[in-house]
Amino acid sequence: MIRISSLVHVYDQGRSLKFPDWEIGDMEQWLLLGASGSGKSTLLNIIAGLLKPGQGEVLINGTDLYALSARERDSFRGKHIGIVFQKPHLIRSLDVLDNLELAAVMAGLPVDHERNLSLLADLGISELAKNYPDQLSQGQLQRVSVARALVNKPDLLIADEPTSSLDDENASQVIRMLAIRAKDNGAALLIATHDARVRDHFTKTYLL
Repeated sequence: MIRISSLVHVYDQGRSLKFPDWEIGDMEQWLLLGASGSGKSTLLNIIAGLLKPGQGEVLINGTDLYALSARERDSFRGKHIGIVFQKPHLIRSLDVLDNLELAAVMAGLPVDHERNLSLLADLGISELAKNYPDQLSQGQLQRVSVARALVNKPDLLIADEPTSSLDDENASQVIRMLAIRAKDNGAALLIATHDARVRDHFTKTYLL
């Protein structure tokens, strides 16, 4: 499913960071663990096709992400990778449902209105479908971000600290939702976290 090999990222200051080789099988669920500043977000961005490494390769279903042009990589990501960022990055002028449906439009995929409503219901926020991002709490914004990442039924679901702003009950709900939806979609799941509450849900870990 996913293989990274000989990856090196070079920062602007000249410091370089080398990542251990890693293989993630179909539908496997992994935690990416490491102290603050260890490079977790950098590695996630490389795997997601958002940050070109100084050297090395990222293969997803046999496709070498960085052999693609920037436009081809954007298209591939939209169709095959769902991302939950640390910050929501929602369009403030669009309501919650429109933000979800924009994800499908941008990927050139059909909009499934009923499925999108179902995603919101699964996360306990169906009543917020017509609300705007500025009207939501931080926890609600995070759950909308999870729903948006699942819209296009991705092959790979990536989450960067998805529980950092959630209380215990909602954190557990989001982790279960990510795990179940990834499995239902036949997707691999990769979560970067320092949240101790998340670790009990997973058996596979990659440590930086």
